[in-house]
Amino acid sequence: MTDEKAPKTASHDPQTPEKLREFMNQGWGDIERHDVTLSDVGSWAAKRRDRLSEAFPGERLVVPAGTYKVRSNDTDYVFRPHTDYVWLVGDQTSDAVLVLEPHGTSGHDAVLYFRPRSERSQGEEFWRDRMYGELWAGRRPSLTETSREFGIETRHLDELAGALKNDVPTRVRRDEDGTIASLVSNADAERDRELATTLSELRLVKDAFEIDQLREACAITHRGFSDVLAEMDKVRKYGERWIEGTFWRRARAEGNDVGYTSIAAAGPHATTLHWIENDGPVNDGTLMLLDMGVEGRNLYTADVTRTLPVNGEFTPRQRELYQLVLDSQKAGIAALKPGAPFTAGHQASMEVIAHGLEAMELLPVSAEEALDPTSMIYRRWTLHGVSHMLGLDVHDCASARNEMYNKGTVEPGYVLTVEPGLYFQAEDLTVPADLRGIGIRIEDDILITNDGTENLSDILPREIDDVQNWMAG
Repeated sequence: MTDEKAPKTASHDPQTPEKLREFMNQGWGDIERHDVTLSDVGSWAAKRRDRLSEAFPGERLVVPAGTYKVRSNDTDYVFRPHTDYVWLVGDQTSDAVLVLEPHGTSGHDAVLYFRPRSERSQGEEFWRDRMYGELWAGRRPSLTETSREFGIETRHLDELAGALKNDVPTRVRRDEDGTIASLVSNADAERDRELATTLSELRLVKDAFEIDQLREACAITHRGFSDVLAEMDKVRKYGERWIEGTFWRRARAEGNDVGYTSIAAAGPHATTLHWIENDGPVNDGTLMLLDMGVEGRNLYTADVTRTLPVNGEFTPRQRELYQLVLDSQKAGIAALKPGAPFTAGHQASMEVIAHGLEAMELLPVSAEEALDPTSMIYRRWTLHGVSHMLGLDVHDCASARNEMYNKGTVEPGYVLTVEPGLYFQAEDLTVPADLRGIGIRIEDDILITNDGTENLSDILPREIDDVQNWMAG
């Protein structure tokens, strides 16, 4: 927490004479927003807090949003609040902390402590502070505005330390530097980890609001991919950089940002699973693997991959490989239904991949032997699992226990990816020369429904003819 009397300034800022300070603290109109009403996300967040409350009766729960992180010297990264905080509040303001204070043996009172905008009639923060000052960093909401928008009691962040001083058993969703946990006299790291685990597991099943947000993110992602295809002349000229920038423009225009650093991998770069340099050429005759997702205004992200022929048509060899990956993905999606193991999609996909590699005479052993858990040599060319949870994080619910996640079963409301791939490294001498340097991945965002699945990203073409028509259009 920063002292308002000592605004965050830089070494090269000019001096401020007393007459200037006096002049700056007068003559300002009312900027309070009087039209703020309860938001949709605020209503849903209240229900989520109730679920968390039931899990920890009689204990105080503390979930911070986080603060800015330095990018270089005195410049910060764009702020993005902690996912669990967003899920429980809906707010996206920095330097805020949700406290669920227990009353009696069950139930909690929710209080949001945060740093509101500073007064314009006193102090220097609003016009000198580079991090929080309104004239430097933009408008922060007031306590009243935030309370109305998210349906929660609000207090100034300066009151937080005092509120955490008593001996009520407390769990903290720890921030990276442990600042908030350090305010708790009875802090316990193991107890705090249990809070993180519970939050991840509560977020496994998406509510109706979240599913709508993910659908919207997928729809915007489709438009971002289409933007890239509409500018293939520029893509050929400027390479992978143009792909990344073009998609990002759509993400910023309709959403909040990209949900993760875009992978715009052309030619042999497509064999690097997380290629994010995006600085290579895009040449006709090669494939471009685009793994990109828009993060919507409420911070839910899509995660979609399409592999596309640069000149608009697959070669016979590229078609053969692409169809194998597509068949693998279809098998993986078909294997998912309520009560199925989380790994069912992966196993079904790998069965298709291994038998396809055998048919292409690439495996040194039979497909069945390659699939044996003591062997798995087919993974030389496929490497990764095909699924992860998706939501507010691109790799969502990461603190959930194994038995609830990758060793558990999928249930209605789960949203996960299915993304098999084949990657033949440029220097891999175990495969024919015409395969080297080819990478193909197809990824979609799958909602588990009561009777099967819904492909939330199905609007993006993936059949060979549909892909080629998409590019031609």
